[in-house]
Parts: sequence; structure tokens; C-alpha cells
Amino acid sequence: MTEPVFSLKNVVVTVGDNTEILKSLNLDIFDGDFITVLGTNGAGKSTLFNAIAGNLPISTGQILHHNHNIANESAVTRTNYIARVFQDPKMGTAPRMTVAENLLLAEKRGAKRRLRSRGLTKEKLNEYATITKTMGNNLDTRLQTATGDLSGGQRQALSFLMATRVKPELLLLDEHTAALDPKTSEQLMLATNQQVTENHLTALMITHNLADALEYGNRLIILNAGQIVLDVRGEDKDMLTEEQILKYFIA
Repeated sequence: MTEPVFSLKNVVVTVGDNTEILKSLNLDIFDGDFITVLGTNGAGKSTLFNAIAGNLPISTGQILHHNHNIANESAVTRTNYIARVFQDPKMGTAPRMTVAENLLLAEKRGAKRRLRSRGLTKEKLNEYATITKTMGNNLDTRLQTATGDLSGGQRQALSFLMATRVKPELLLLDEHTAALDPKTSEQLMLATNQQVTENHLTALMITHNLADALEYGNRLIILNAGQIVLDVRGEDKDMLTEEQILKYFIA
């Protein structure tokens, strides 16, 4: 069997008065997996993402990247191969920089970031116009606009494009459509699915939208009280219904 790209081995995260948020959690993430992540509030979803990204230290266990334990690596080091899109559209972008400048900055992930205006050539701007047009929200007409002046949907679309501009080994989508109106959310989900599928990205996506969790991805996991209580893929996932999923939340 193919070796996983990332593995969480008996990961425990303890906070405050020794409260365990993740409890000996095990998860193998394989190349090309698009995993939707469900769970009630407090189930450990965001803690799972923070542990993987290095924003929260684990108490015990291992986080393996190609069988190398990265549990002690900083969050900054992990950005060389992990990208993340947050729920808040204001996170992940530089508000005073233009859309084009943010995209140019994103291309420097893993390298020394020396942003120079001469990098924004006519050819580069044409390239950015092409990729932003795929988002379907007129972002391509605002390349020279300061990011802070964009709509929430446009800014979140930019965050997604920045996260995937240099292909990450793991993309963490942290409820990235939750703060958007239904139409904009659907638009971004369609673009997300297209990018993940066509570019063979490996991704985890937290969502509270059961329909999205069932429709998108090849795999679905449900967290409850810091543990994975369901992990299905392929045909088993395709056969799931919203009613069956809701039983895990009621339990």
C-alpha cells in the first residue's frame, strides 16, 4: 500500500487544566486525498488543523511528514509544504497590497520574500488575470486594487489562490466558505473542487455544510470528543446520507 504523505500517530493535545482536546488521534493522509471534516463545536476540528500546521503544540504522539516527525517544527517551517485558508476572509492576505502584489508574494513561499515592483511585468499581470478569472467573481478586474478594498468573497477567493499558487503538499481549508453568502459560498466551493481535482492537491476541509461534505472529496471523517468516529472513502462515502451523518451528531 502507498505510504501516507502525512500521519498523525496517537496525537494528544492538552490545554488549560489538562483538558484533552485530541485524544490519541490517528489519521493517515494519502497523496490526492480530499477529506471533508465534520464534527460538532468543540469536537476538535480546529485543534486538529492547528496541530498539523504547528500553531498548537501536541502533548504526546507524532506528526509524520514522509515518515519524518515534524512535531517540533515551527509553524513557519511547515508553511514550506502546508498552506491554509481560514474562515475569516481578512486572514491570509496583506490588506494594503494589491491583488497582484499578494499573488506575487504567494509565489515566494519557501523562498526569500523580496517583493519588487519589477516582478509585476505585463506578462505576469496577464497570467494573474487568467487565474483570477477562474474564480468567477470579477477578481480579474481588480488586480491593481488594494486587497482591503475587496468584497469578502473576492478576498477569500484571493486567499485560496494564494494558498495554491505554489502547490502545497497539504492544503488546510478551515471553514473557508462559512463567512460568505450562499451564492458566493457555492461559487468558491465549485472553484475549490476544480482546483483540488485538476491539480491533484491533497486537502482537508472543515465544513458544517453536510451537503458539501457529501458532494465533495473522496473521503469523509467525523470527529467527536477529540477522536475520529467515522472515516469513509470512495463508494462507502458515496452511499452516506445526511440522515446517517446526523446520527453521529445526536450520539
